[in-house]
Amino acid sequence: MSLDPRTALVVFSGGQDSTVCLAWALSRYQHVETIGFDYGQRHRVELDCRTRVRQAIHEQFPDWQTRLGADHLLDLGLLGQISDTALTESRAIEMQANGLPNTFVPGRNLLFLNFAAALAYRRGASVLVGGMCETDFSGYPDCRDNTLKALQVAVSLGLDSPMTIETPLMWLTKAQTWQLSQDLGGHTLNELIVEHTHTCYLGDRTQRHAWGYGCGQCPACELRRDGHTEFLHATLKDPQ
Repeated sequence: MSLDPRTALVVFSGGQDSTVCLAWALSRYQHVETIGFDYGQRHRVELDCRTRVRQAIHEQFPDWQTRLGADHLLDLGLLGQISDTALTESRAIEMQANGLPNTFVPGRNLLFLNFAAALAYRRGASVLVGGMCETDFSGYPDCRDNTLKALQVAVSLGLDSPMTIETPLMWLTKAQTWQLSQDLGGHTLNELIVEHTHTCYLGDRTQRHAWGYGCGQCPACELRRDGHTEFLHATLKDPQ
């Protein structure tokens, strides 16, 4: 497949989904850069994982090595200061009266993509890639397809320059995300994801499971575990 000559900027947290999105972008675009955000997240260990994941991709995938460009880490500490959530404070994870879990950080993805677009404009990139998903998700409104489509229009108008927002995981289950990873980078990429990425909301990397590190109890761990189990069962049924 011929590569898209555009430069893509991947919103890269160091988690499973953003790592799959990074692999997806590296398989399609001629040049790919990454952007991450420190917003005072409770699971900020993911910021350390970002570096390890990028290094592992650089070492294990020669074809992607030359396409993987600069990494950018932005300080969005103000977001953590104005948030009152279980992702930015040490508190129990629970559902709220509005039907959303208290892990929802209001405006997070909107801010992430606006800052990413500003950086992309300066770096000559015209594609933003994010791991937002409307299939296996917690109901976050800023992960919905309509939100991202509206934001793409607004950002492009605001910059007076076309900016495409790609969400390759939007309609995939977590099991299908594991399968996409397998399709993109084989067993090597899936093992990289297990060993180096971080998803656990509590930031726990003391417990190693078949699907990776995490507390095994929070919603993020449960989703990742169940998806991995479903993926393995499907692989055993159809080894092809």
